[in-house]
Amino acid sequence: MDTTEVEVRFDAEGGIVVLSFAWHGARYPVTSQGRQWDTDDGRHILVMTTGDRVFELVWGGRGPWQVQRAPGRELVA
Repeated sequence: MDTTEVEVRFDAEGGIVVLSFAWHGARYPVTSQGRQWDTDDGRHILVMTTGDRVFELVWGGRGPWQVQRAPGRELVA
């Protein structure tokens, strides 16, 4: 997984709304967001960026955000 910087806000129910993230030297604005779920390694969030590219971001709570899945990359366990 690649560590990334993520801009978020929290909604009234405590859900995370991802606004944008940086990855491999570029900033990606999030155009829509899919489901969120929790696992032992953190909160997973599916987001879509321009060009209909889907990314899976993971936040471990105290640790840094990470890109777990990106266009053209296999899922990293």
